[in-house]
Amino acid sequence: MLYLVVSTPHPSKPEDVKGVRAKWWAWAEDLKSEGKALCYFARVGRGAVVIFDVTSNDELHELLTEWLNMVPVTFDTYPLVSREQALQSLK
Repeated sequence: MLYLVVSTPHPSKPEDVKGVRAKWWAWAEDLKSEGKALCYFARVGRGAVVIFDVTSNDELHELLTEWLNMVPVTFDTYPLVSREQALQSLK
């Protein structure tokens, strides 16, 4: 199951969360090496975008909870379909 997740951090001074943000990048890289994140990017200013590839809503929930335990954010979450799935639905 693919999900695009866009985060918007809660307002705080950037220097107050600098160490936590470094921890987040290591966490995201671990998820990518495990195949749970296809890619991740920083947003201009603050925030991040991740495309997760997970087996269930429960797994996504666990990952978002881990994220929230590192950085207080709000999420916009979008379920995605692969190109192949989109083409198959057109048949």
